[in-house]
Amino acid sequence: MSKNVLIVGASSGIGFETAKSLLSKGYNIFSASRNQPDLPGISHLTWDAQNPDASVFASLPEEIHGVIYCPGTINLKPFNRLTQDDFKNDFQINVLGAVAILQAVLPKLKKADGASIVLFSTVAVKIGMGFHASVSASKGAIEGLTLSLAAEWSSSKIRVNCVAPSLTDTPLAKNLLSTDEKKEASNKRHPIGRFGTSTDIANITAFLISEESSWITGQILGVDGGMGSIKMM
Repeated sequence: MSKNVLIVGASSGIGFETAKSLLSKGYNIFSASRNQPDLPGISHLTWDAQNPDASVFASLPEEIHGVIYCPGTINLKPFNRLTQDDFKNDFQINVLGAVAILQAVLPKLKKADGASIVLFSTVAVKIGMGFHASVSASKGAIEGLTLSLAAEWSSSKIRVNCVAPSLTDTPLAKNLLSTDEKKEASNKRHPIGRFGTSTDIANITAFLISEESSWITGQILGVDGGMGSIKMM
């Protein structure tokens, strides 16, 4: 039986590359986002993390074997310029959107008799980076949510893991990689010698959804070119 996976944010970037990868492996892919992915074979639901509506998920199959929550923000400002609304918006998109999705589909995950959830954080939670106060605060909450749900749902055979990338070449990050000079500077900041691609992150995401990772849960996986764990000399 083909497995059913819901990808939130499959219209671009990491979600799009992950959808392509899983489709090629025979998964049934359902997407939820404001924009429909330009990929054949995907069933799309219109959904907005800023105004989450649980009712749209009633049409999903009775069993959901995987959920990948990709929406994110890159709102980089000095702390004194961040408003309450900045923090609220980042928390809504990064955390409360994920909470709304998981609460809506939890009965379907439990019926799957073995399911996997992948959430996303950032290397900035681990190492501390200036101008990241709002996004790091919300992504830190995602890491806490990952660990708590992994513990709570382990008896239901639902695995929960989190991928924490460094700077990755996606539409969301286009302003940070908009010139050759910015790209070269980013390459030099990563011990492995380059910034990430959507495919880099999609590969580990597809692995975490698959049965090949069936003994992995409650983990924050740094997929960051070594930035989060290696000190460059």
